[in-house]
Amino acid sequence: MSADNCAGPVTKPEARSAISNGSTLLAGVDGRSTWARRLRDLIELHTNDLGGVLNISEAEKAIVRRASVLIVELERMETDFALAEGAPNIATLDAYQRAAGNLRRLLESLGLERRQRDVTPPTVDRYVASLVGEGKAAPP
Repeated sequence: MSADNCAGPVTKPEARSAISNGSTLLAGVDGRSTWARRLRDLIELHTNDLGGVLNISEAEKAIVRRASVLIVELERMETDFALAEGAPNIATLDAYQRAAGNLRRLLESLGLERRQRDVTPPTVDRYVASLVGEGKAAPP
């Protein structure tokens, strides 16, 4: 087998599905709906976090898409919880918790990391310098 055949066939963009070439988000779904617009926004935001379309693999694209769908659905469920009278349905709350756990695992696989916030108090010199920089104090 030649080296040219190892990469697999190259498909013309016009021969690819509408979802593969990016012209459609979901087959048979109006891309102008609130749900679809939010999904498209989240996919773009997460893709940008990973370095843009040219820098992520197809597997990462798939994970971003699944994570984005879960986020949209979790947001929809949160709205339902907020508008409901009384306690939420236990089955719905269970589905919410499972979806949130799955979302966390998907995001971790994309590189979600815990970042510690610097809570070290500033020195007096740094504090005065920050005030001078903001115009709240005269230079010493």
